Amino acid sequence: MIKLGIIGTNWITDQFVEAALESKKYHLKAVYSRELETAKKFGEKYAGKIEYADDLTTFFNLAIDTVYIASPNSLHFPQAKQAVLAGKNVIVEKPAFSNPTEFEELVHLANQKRVFFFEAARNIHEESFKAITNRLPDNDHIIGADLSFMKYSSRYDLVLAGEEPNIFSPHFSGGAVMDLGVYPIYAAIAWFGMPRESHYFSQKIATDVDGIGFAILRYETFDVSIRTGKISDSYQKSEIYLDEGTLVLNAINSINQAAFHRHDKSVEEISLQSLENPMIEEALDFAKIMNHPKDVELGELYQEWVELARNVNQVLYDLRKSAGIVFDADQK
Repeated sequence: MIKLGIIGTNWITDQFVEAALESKKYHLKAVYSRELETAKKFGEKYAGKIEYADDLTTFFNLAIDTVYIASPNSLHFPQAKQAVLAGKNVIVEKPAFSNPTEFEELVHLANQKRVFFFEAARNIHEESFKAITNRLPDNDHIIGADLSFMKYSSRYDLVLAGEEPNIFSPHFSGGAVMDLGVYPIYAAIAWFGMPRESHYFSQKIATDVDGIGFAILRYETFDVSIRTGKISDSYQKSEIYLDEGTLVLNAINSINQAAFHRHDKSVEEISLQSLENPMIEEALDFAKIMNHPKDVELGELYQEWVELARNVNQVLYDLRKSAGIVFDADQK
């Protein structure tokens, strides 16, 4: 069993811990928070002997072999680095790191220490996503795509009140494209590969990060448009345009409905499976790699995930750069 420690005590951490325990591949062994009482309050709802820490040195000396990190974005890199140096595998909530410099340093360290790094981009691990992947033709038969994920954040109310919450702060590597845009960007690169150009047209908010934006990923023979935002809601479906018709997806962050509309007006509903907790599949995927570290085929799959994460990180950075969005982490 994987001995799991967690950093971050918000709702997404609860969702991952519940998924990890349901997979029956993990034991929750330790919880870190800057406030010990916060850590204990988080862990008390889970069974088993759980240890708590309010400093990272103590935390990394506990009986854990894998750390799930869901702290503010800018803290992912220093915390993951400390974990890797302590010999722990790391599962880092998306977006894993602020820029390619952080990404390359962490992956290099993980390889040196012979531990695993996973970016918790859950949508690409879902069976429904894999079903769509298997359905798509090669790029020669792709005409284009329009992918969307936009959801109003209640924390924007704080921005309107003159505050700067972490998810909307350049000091914490926040903003729409980093938080929500990462999902359609992961999908686009997983399905179509690395674009030859990427451009981002964003609307900045008072905190100087993007509140809403429109990205264009340019490929050799087609474009992918991406709409993302955290200051309004979108009910738009995502579409992939093919030679033979249009593939319509109800969402891009977690697909549970899809249909292929042919040019002859016939419609094929595509059967998809959807789990109540969408993080179970990624927890199982990560466990499979960690439990079979010498398996050659799984090792190749792991390297594919790392390369995909690397490309997503680069595109996120390029998009921010094109829109003039600068984080504190970019200036170190």
